[in-house]
Amino acid sequence: MNIIRGKIPCAKKVVIYGPEGIGKSTFASKFPDPVFIDTEGSTKDMDVARFEKASSWPMLMEQIRFVRSNPSICKTLVIDTADWAEQMCVTDLCARYGKKGVEDFGYGNGYVYAKEEFGRFLNALEEVVESGINVVLTAHAQMRKFEQPDELGAYDRWEMKLGKKTSSQTTPLVKEWADMVLFANYKTWSIAVDDKGKKRKAQGGERTMYTSHHSCWDAKNRYGLPEEVPFSYDSIRAIIEPETKVENKPEDAMLKQPCQPEQPQTEKNPEYKEETIQEDGVQQSLDLSQPVSTETENEKGPGDMSAFPPDNRIPKALRDLMINSNVCEWDVQCAVEARGYFPSDMNIWDYPPDFIEGVLIGAWPQVFSTIKEIKENESIPFN
Repeated sequence: MNIIRGKIPCAKKVVIYGPEGIGKSTFASKFPDPVFIDTEGSTKDMDVARFEKASSWPMLMEQIRFVRSNPSICKTLVIDTADWAEQMCVTDLCARYGKKGVEDFGYGNGYVYAKEEFGRFLNALEEVVESGINVVLTAHAQMRKFEQPDELGAYDRWEMKLGKKTSSQTTPLVKEWADMVLFANYKTWSIAVDDKGKKRKAQGGERTMYTSHHSCWDAKNRYGLPEEVPFSYDSIRAIIEPETKVENKPEDAMLKQPCQPEQPQTEKNPEYKEETIQEDGVQQSLDLSQPVSTETENEKGPGDMSAFPPDNRIPKALRDLMINSNVCEWDVQCAVEARGYFPSDMNIWDYPPDFIEGVLIGAWPQVFSTIKEIKENESIPFN
């Protein structure tokens, strides 16, 4: 048995929640090399890297597994937002079990199933963190009446806007999973506008981030941050990027460097550099102004079905899963026939809607596993 002492460097798990429009997505975009899984379309006007919008819960899980399997594609994975992801989770559960709503399961079982499925979502994100990638969850905030069990009276407090009924199940999981739970809000204060102090108005509006628990909001951190900091990535940069050093100001650098005479420039165009190399007796000119691309055609991402896209009559959620997994219509039809559901010559769009939602989309990992098994076992004779 080994005993490990001291701090262990690792990627960070951050949850940032606050009212709509305060800048959660912009804040997350400041993390190192982020890639967004945008569940609500909030990054359309932002210059960021993102996956295609997940149209189903299985597709969202596939995107997370892709990042885990390819850790070089980014340094930060952003789920924007967690509450919309939870809605996708509940919708998938209802479709999988043929229910109209989460309460149709009876005896509160639907909330338990949602908690278990969301727990698997957090476990998948934990595997991403273990591969060295930071994970950021954004969430909206809502105000709710709260009453202390040992005190009289109730008061308002902010909390994460997860499902109204499921929040009691999933919110604690998210807070326990995270290294930092940060609450962003507009800081306002009330001032009297008359002599008697009866008429008051709010002033302020500065965006502030809270890092510690308060009676009016949930927050935590494990790094000794001040309880209240400006809502800026610079407030936590030293934690996320511990190797980053503060650069000296230009004027300080000029004071430290000795004065040297300027050297005449010999290059007419510094933006274009050309190097001549000798290879097999032939001189070749190498342009160094453009980066050399090392990506080959075989290194493209998964699911490149641009040449043979699935038929538009197939529901979009299933179509996205097929494209993302590089699966054609014939593969799905063969898998459906292998499981004894429908013949292989039956079009996918003719399948019953509840079968598409509950089996093909709801159990896509199992369907994809069947497709791979068929491809591995099939033998095609060549004459």
